[in-house]
Amino acid sequence: RETVNVLMECIVDTCLCGLLFYAWGFAFMFSHGNGLIGLNWFFLQGAPATYESSGVAFLAFWLFQFAFADTCSTITSGAMIGRTGFIGDLLYSFGVSGFIYPIIGHWAWGPDGFLVTMGSKDGFLPFLGTGFHDFAGSTVVHTIGGFIALAGAIVLGPRLGRRFKRDGGGPMLPHDLVIAASGGLILWFGWYGFNPGSTLSAMDFVGTGRVAANTTLAACSGGLSALFFGYPKTQKWDLSFTVNGFLAGLVAITCPCYWVNPTGSIIIGAVAGVVVILGIDLLEWLRIDDPIGAVPVHGFCGIWGTWSLGLFATGEFGASGPILPDVSAPLRGLFYGGGIQVLSAQVIGNLIITVSTFSVALGLMYLVNLTGTLRVSKEGELEGLDLHEHGIPAYPEYVISSSANTGSSPLEELNR
Repeated sequence: RETVNVLMECIVDTCLCGLLFYAWGFAFMFSHGNGLIGLNWFFLQGAPATYESSGVAFLAFWLFQFAFADTCSTITSGAMIGRTGFIGDLLYSFGVSGFIYPIIGHWAWGPDGFLVTMGSKDGFLPFLGTGFHDFAGSTVVHTIGGFIALAGAIVLGPRLGRRFKRDGGGPMLPHDLVIAASGGLILWFGWYGFNPGSTLSAMDFVGTGRVAANTTLAACSGGLSALFFGYPKTQKWDLSFTVNGFLAGLVAITCPCYWVNPTGSIIIGAVAGVVVILGIDLLEWLRIDDPIGAVPVHGFCGIWGTWSLGLFATGEFGASGPILPDVSAPLRGLFYGGGIQVLSAQVIGNLIITVSTFSVALGLMYLVNLTGTLRVSKEGELEGLDLHEHGIPAYPEYVISSSANTGSSPLEELNR
């Protein structure tokens, strides 16, 4: 009943994000300015042929980073399915893609962001001796996206008829687990663009191969750990837990994938598979309605993955370079004799971004809610957003009823 709606949201969010990232998003995030925001290259004007010292063509780098920006924006819609008005979606997406993601992202990924220069002599918290690291976005993409989603779910409130376990209910039945599993596997495939692609140079073929292998192993262990950890809860082999488990492993390994070894990756993914199920239980207990588990997968596992770098970095790897990897300043975590230096920087940087994102996003969602466009009317929600907002069902050959009872199916509704 919300299939056309969520497809429209994701497609339109992508189109909107592309234009905003062209106009000022990329400038805010990746240009030089100060520790808080970039101040150059608006509308991509005055840009050099290649981005910084990467050797990558400027527009190729822009296109690559646009995909990250769009990912962050569309994470949010997953936690807000079934009751978000289309105009409200456009308004909050404008704020996310145009301001929240690029400005906060600049702190960790911009050329002079204050978390990048953290630990340096004239930088933020110079006594730390090291900056914040996030290779491909466990914090910058996933934690930011996950906690914007949390803010949206809180302000919206639960779907009509959603009764939580504390109140004698439980999660509503999913729409289509075939599509869910297929989509999860497509995401897994796409992760090989994000993670290995973040080396920015095929010349670092050893680093690229290591990142790809670590990404694979974390996903595998995440899927299995979620499957077996979830079994005692339901006494069933749960497909949704397994799909969210391998996605949790992928999210977690995204930050440390360049600096850890395969053994560390397996452990990181396995822990993420447990974290995602505990996160789902936590939201259920808090009576926060997140239909697809976007907050546990991206928000909570993004935090775990970022912190895990401070535990599992082997001390062998530094940074990728356009020709050869740079091993002049390798990262060494607690479990490899590096003490808590890297861990401290990761925890501090991640908490700053998490708290800032959630606070600003909560304000944004409340502002959009004041316009009366964030949540559809009760009548519109009961009718179904596909018909109410878009005038057409996703499956016109089927009769799909407006069920508002926990766990009931369209067939059960028709039999009443």
